[in-house]
Amino acid sequence: MLIFLFYFLFFLIITNKAFNMSSNQRDNVSANSAEAKKLDLRMNEKKCSWASHMTNSPTVIVMIGLPARGKTYMSKKLTRYLNWIGVPTKVFNLGVYRREAVRAYKSYDFFRHDNEEAMKIRKQCALVALQDVRAYLTVEGGQIAVFDATNTTRERRDLIQTFVKENAFKVFFVESVCDDPDVIAANILEVKVSSPDYPERHRERVMDDFLKRIECYKVTYQPLDPDDYDKDLSFIKVMNVGRRFLVNRVQDYIQSKIVYYLMNIHVHSHSIYLCRHGESSHNVEGRIGGDSELSPRGKQFAHALRSFIEEHKLSDLKVWTSQLRRTIQTAEELGVPYEQWKILNEIDAVSTLISHIYLKI
Repeated sequence: MLIFLFYFLFFLIITNKAFNMSSNQRDNVSANSAEAKKLDLRMNEKKCSWASHMTNSPTVIVMIGLPARGKTYMSKKLTRYLNWIGVPTKVFNLGVYRREAVRAYKSYDFFRHDNEEAMKIRKQCALVALQDVRAYLTVEGGQIAVFDATNTTRERRDLIQTFVKENAFKVFFVESVCDDPDVIAANILEVKVSSPDYPERHRERVMDDFLKRIECYKVTYQPLDPDDYDKDLSFIKVMNVGRRFLVNRVQDYIQSKIVYYLMNIHVHSHSIYLCRHGESSHNVEGRIGGDSELSPRGKQFAHALRSFIEEHKLSDLKVWTSQLRRTIQTAEELGVPYEQWKILNEIDAVSTLISHIYLKI
């Protein structure tokens, strides 16, 4: 009986210790979880403070221009770039709000300036979108909002200016101007045919309706006036998909980054070809690094590359190479202008070799 009692007491002691240990572990897990949350908050604070340092105060980028001028394309590209450099940015496309308010699009008549009912709907959509802009910049931690719409009248832009001043935001306008009919037609066929407004995707009907939609906007279009009415605004005019630019009153670092980026993007698509240089004499010898010339087979490759370019009729080709001889010799064989970039030079060939040997061992 005493032995049984002894074992029973021993069991209670062990169970109690195990319970205490599991309680301590739970406490440790809770403490670790709390620490992790605090760390996340500190990281977010650092990220926000860094973005705030770049932007000073939240900025609204306002797109301007007739339909089919590449505004949405630029908005998306610019947003991706700004997020990439660490500035929280979001696009607010007014077409999305309009499609939610009017489920079934019928024709260009909706965009006539004398269609009073439609004008009320369009203005209400703009106000709703601006409220979402405010929430993003004041509550959700955003730093830049891109207001992607035509914004072709001074009345609409004055409305946005009032909204910006009331909320102590900065504003930067981006106007896309294009009078090249080929570019406009290509944009309509490439983008608008697949728009939710045209579920039937009949090319001829889409082209006809959209060109009439553009004419509706032209009736009331008031471009930015850099000499008088809009001379105090901060903006960039992008003319004919980047052939010319007009920049006015850039106020801070982030606006200069926007201008720099927009002056270096292409509105229509381009092909990029990535190609190795021809075989070098060091390749033949199995050596890494150095600045050797092309081997006989490398020169043969460069000649074949030229035949490829001529066969595919790659016009207006721009070639970039490093500053190493093997790449320059490959480019020279092509018979087209090329540029040498130091940034394309081989990086840390010796370190790569050491790492390779270390992994082998």
